[in-house]
Amino acid sequence: MRKTFQLQVEGKHPDRLLEAIKHEIRKYIKRERRRVLPEGTDFWDFDCKFGTSAETAEAVHLSAITGLIDGVVKEAGKQFYVEILAKPGKRAPRSAGERAEEPPEED
Repeated sequence: MRKTFQLQVEGKHPDRLLEAIKHEIRKYIKRERRRVLPEGTDFWDFDCKFGTSAETAEAVHLSAITGLIDGVVKEAGKQFYVEILAKPGKRAPRSAGERAEEPPEED
């Protein structure tokens, strides 16, 4: 998904438009995660960019996109650019000394 979203569209309430944009992004991510994984991969990873335009977009983590959108809205921005590209990912095996975080034991 490479798209520039307009935040001020005539005839549409800004809050409803914002929710529709976030819904479209979430829907795209869910659809990409449902695709069949290539052989030898564990999950779908995402390369993401965010900015006020395609030229100024910077790499960000997928989980930060919603917060960045809210930041643009608070600054009264008129548009923003989002790029989300799916790529197959492989989990790195844990080393022998590394343990999963365990909850503390209760007495």
